Amino acid sequence: QVQLVESGGGLVQAGGSLRLSCATSTSIFGLHTMGWYRQPPGKQRELVATITTGGSTNYADSMKGRFTISMDNAKNTAYLQMNSLEAEDTAVYYCRAERLVLGGKFEYWGQGTQVTVSS
Repeated sequence: QVQLVESGGGLVQAGGSLRLSCATSTSIFGLHTMGWYRQPPGKQRELVATITTGGSTNYADSMKGRFTISMDNAKNTAYLQMNSLEAEDTAVYYCRAERLVLGGKFEYWGQGTQVTVSS
């Protein structure tokens, strides 16, 4: 079982920045992919960005150039740096981790952290 704990959410003005952290209870080297997803009010959960332990990243189009996902293997933590925040970025942000096993994969989710951007 892998536990994920997010932190760093809060209230910020439009144009501001926040950095979210996702601490894992296991070594990142035991995982394949980590990612951030978000769920705006009244909407479905959507992809923000993912990163593999090999360093490959993927971003949703609307986040490219504004958000950066990264990992610190020594701290077993993934980060999401969010710049130029907009009111539309208001959402609960969730961390996700994926571990590959023979014949399939396991996924784990954090409890979420609220990000509110005021216009």
